[in-house]
Amino acid sequence: MRVISGQAKGHRLKVPKGRAVRPTADRVKEALFNILPHDLSGLRVLDLFAGTGNLSAEALSRGAAAAILVDFSPKVRRTIRENLRMLGFSDRSELWTVSVLQSVRLLSRRGETFDLIFFDPPYEKGWVGKILSAIARAGLLREAGIVVAEHSSREKVRENYEALGLQDQRRYGSTVLSFFGLGKAVVP
Repeated sequence: MRVISGQAKGHRLKVPKGRAVRPTADRVKEALFNILPHDLSGLRVLDLFAGTGNLSAEALSRGAAAAILVDFSPKVRRTIRENLRMLGFSDRSELWTVSVLQSVRLLSRRGETFDLIFFDPPYEKGWVGKILSAIARAGLLREAGIVVAEHSSREKVRENYEALGLQDQRRYGSTVLSFFGLGKAVVP
């Protein structure tokens, strides 16, 4: 697993041993960042179920101003911290070791908003709808922001979750990227 583009292009990222983390495959990550704007300068990123920090590292490498990464696992936290330090992104990132739903509530209380929100929960555990609803209720997404949910093709998502509407959806083998924004769904 490597950083594809930007300031840290080509740097390899560490992955914790075992099956606790299922990092976004390079081909899916490359497709994702080809869909997103190429210049992420100044954007604020939230990365839920951050795993290795792979998606935030890519966004920071491409100019994102700041990232908050959330993952409950202390083992994963060490890997993320090491990856961010190795890439020189520690000063533009915060790492939270709390549950995802708790982090959404805390971020809302702090009045935080984001341009890009990534989340890649454990597959087929019912997390996608819960997290999208929580993000919508918390008001974490900025007006022109994008929420990207990575999930199994067997996990169905609705077109709308409160204020969030499905804007695009792409399938890569058994992985689906669902893009949500504020407003009504444009993808049936």
